Amino acid sequence: MKRKFIRDISANALQLIIVQFCGLIIFYLLSTRLDKNDFGEINWVLALLLTSFGILAFGIDQIAVRRVASGLASGKVLSVYLMHVLIAGTGFYLLLLSGKLLFHSFFEQHALLLLLGIGKLTIFFSTPFKQVATGLEKFRPLLLMAVCSNVLRSIALIVFAVLDQFSLTAVVFIFIASDIAELLVSILIMQYVIKVPVKLQWNKGEYKGLVKESLPQFGVAVFTSALSRLDWILLGILSTNIVLAEYSFAYKVFEVATLPMLVIAPVLIPRFTKLFHPEAGEPGGSRADNLFVLLRFEMIIASLAALVLNVLWVPVIDLLTQGRYGTVNRQTILLLSVSMPFLYYNNFLWTVNFAKGRLKMIFYVFLISFLFNLAGDIILIPLFKAEGAAIGYLVAILVQSVIYLKKTPLNGLKQNSYSVLLCPAAALVSGSLATMLFTPAWLILLSSLILFLLLLYFTGQLRINDWSALKQITGF
Repeated sequence: MKRKFIRDISANALQLIIVQFCGLIIFYLLSTRLDKNDFGEINWVLALLLTSFGILAFGIDQIAVRRVASGLASGKVLSVYLMHVLIAGTGFYLLLLSGKLLFHSFFEQHALLLLLGIGKLTIFFSTPFKQVATGLEKFRPLLLMAVCSNVLRSIALIVFAVLDQFSLTAVVFIFIASDIAELLVSILIMQYVIKVPVKLQWNKGEYKGLVKESLPQFGVAVFTSALSRLDWILLGILSTNIVLAEYSFAYKVFEVATLPMLVIAPVLIPRFTKLFHPEAGEPGGSRADNLFVLLRFEMIIASLAALVLNVLWVPVIDLLTQGRYGTVNRQTILLLSVSMPFLYYNNFLWTVNFAKGRLKMIFYVFLISFLFNLAGDIILIPLFKAEGAAIGYLVAILVQSVIYLKKTPLNGLKQNSYSVLLCPAAALVSGSLATMLFTPAWLILLSSLILFLLLLYFTGQLRINDWSALKQITGF
């Protein structure tokens, strides 16, 4: 058990590295082999579907993780959750089919909606298996479940590209087939590797209890799903597919840059659940100090990623995409990357509040930030297009951070939150000075990294005893 945290982080890191690496291959091939209009349409349809299925999860996904992590019977949780996704997912797809009859012109314009919907429906069906595996901390089997579709999809797209058979029809077929494969693999792993029986049993009382517990989290699911892709959806409506194609490319790379947060987030949920369990009492002393060391390191990682992203963006992306997505997205990626440290901060405090069971407070946080994002997009997208969407997203994330800071009951939080500003400020100063002093990209990157580390040390964000504190909280 001593090194379990590190093993879990390693398995989860490998999973996300594979998924993100394959995702980059897929995104790169789609963005360079398809014209911007088709690329934008695919992204709009996927954004709409992923948002819809995120809402249909009803917040049960995180509740399922917490229930399993708390020691409840995983088989019972899996069975109830499976019934939910089957009913909700099938009902949603039937609604789409009936919508085609009523709104024929809309579905003629967005013909990919029903086709790609088949694949995303099967991915939705596979969600319970992944969440139960997370709650059981079975991160190695989870690795195989999570990477299946992306690995198959990237390999198939590469083959079609090499054979010069790359087309929109081939892309749709590959997406559907790989998503179905992930569902089949998830079922087999749950049944025969994790050895939790896959049974479909309707239990009205259990389902009612699960839904009731998830109600506050349902609102969070709605607003989380909307926040993650609201700008894509509104860009497709208020602007053009070409603008959406450019913005979605920048946003995808921005998402990949948040990989460290994606690695640690699911591992922290079961551990914070145990740390903030009512019987464990409020963390104090060294336990609280270690938590804030972890937070500070997250801020350093986020700021470092933002710094590297902005320094290398134009020379690297323009080279890789033959000038299609680099310079045109310079301001967009800058605005998105400013939100990166605040995303880490919000995730950290969300996990604390979720572990404490403060779901209603989390709901209000996401409601308010969603409203800010919606208003910002509606006002700013017609004026500034992609940059307007990025500003709307940034404002929503900042509002979320302010509310979390004021409403999270954690001793020492306010005094230890200065790193949220100091670390990105150090990145901004070092990047700006290096850009003014040097011209070659490699020299700007090297000098900015050195200056960034020096500023962190002299501002007290990097300390000699940090490593021992991190070893205590991780159990290394």
